[in-house]
Amino acid sequence: MYNLILRLLEHHEITLVCEKRENQRREDVEEVSKICKKVYTFERSNQWSLGNILKTGFSLDPFLIVGHKNKEMKNKITEILSNEKFDLLHVETSYAYQNLPDNIKIPVVLVEHNVEYMVYRRFTTNAPFVLRPLLYLDTIKLEKAEKSFWKKATKLVAVSEEERKVMGKDTQIVPNGVDTKKFKIDNSQFTKTEKEERVLFIGDFKWMQNRDSAEWILKDIWPLVNSKLSIVNSQLKLWIVGRKIPDYIKKLGNENIIFDENSPADTYEIYKASKLLLAPIRIGGGTSFKILESMASGVPVVTTNLGNEGINAVSGQSIVIAKTDDEFAKAVVNLLKDKNLYEEISRNARLLIEKNFDWDIIVAKLEKVYKAALL
Repeated sequence: MYNLILRLLEHHEITLVCEKRENQRREDVEEVSKICKKVYTFERSNQWSLGNILKTGFSLDPFLIVGHKNKEMKNKITEILSNEKFDLLHVETSYAYQNLPDNIKIPVVLVEHNVEYMVYRRFTTNAPFVLRPLLYLDTIKLEKAEKSFWKKATKLVAVSEEERKVMGKDTQIVPNGVDTKKFKIDNSQFTKTEKEERVLFIGDFKWMQNRDSAEWILKDIWPLVNSKLSIVNSQLKLWIVGRKIPDYIKKLGNENIIFDENSPADTYEIYKASKLLLAPIRIGGGTSFKILESMASGVPVVTTNLGNEGINAVSGQSIVIAKTDDEFAKAVVNLLKDKNLYEEISRNARLLIEKNFDWDIIVAKLEKVYKAALL
């Protein structure tokens, strides 16, 4: 959102109303306030509170909607719209849409990061049997809620073709982007002879898809990589980066695995120190920022078809797609051993990002949606 706002300012004035999470500082709000006309923030409540769980159980609203319902935010938006003139409302996600007042008189563009009920459905399929009935019920409620918000919006935006198909043929695709001036290839990575090489997994562990991916790597994929390379005591390391890594995941580690909860805030520095990115995503949707950033940095990516969603890179050309434990392990080994393949995928990935996912290109697509909404 920061990158979008920064570039939209060339042609627009923006008032931002948003939730503020506990890890976001006053300095962060001040930084955004420098580029927006006005900024209003509202403290993000704990999603997994007993109150939210009980409300969900006795409500027609799904858990995600209950957790983002904010009466104070809704009152402020109502007040702002009553006192000021705006051409258009840009809303990020259906669960934020609920905080708009009724009977809005100006166009609303609703942007979905994922089709959330599809994400939840994938998770529910693999959840413990005893929890599935409750989760299926919540998924049904979430699907109904999301579709109701889609009907209200003037224009809908998805980040990939897969979501567009679900949301409807009139939905426009505006993919996620990356700052290609910040994330770039360091040519020295092709000639480095450092003793230690790091295979990176990065993610925020509050999200179930990142916990699932890390567990898959540690239990099934990484042991096969070690086996294929016979490197029990080598300098190849699995580098798992993220906030609040659960203890049950840390317990799966060994001497070749680094758990890092205090890595640099600048993710480019993380990619610079990495040999390749391992992203076995099997829960989720939309377009992954870490994959875009890694590709822009020239760090080859090994992922699933789901991880490639919205990017549409060609496997073996600018990305490597794998399905099974063995395919992932073979892909990692091949990239580590074959320098020509490594450099080819690295440079092709960078070209793909420059052509399709630079933020300036993304903003131009978004502005076309704005103009269509105003007609």
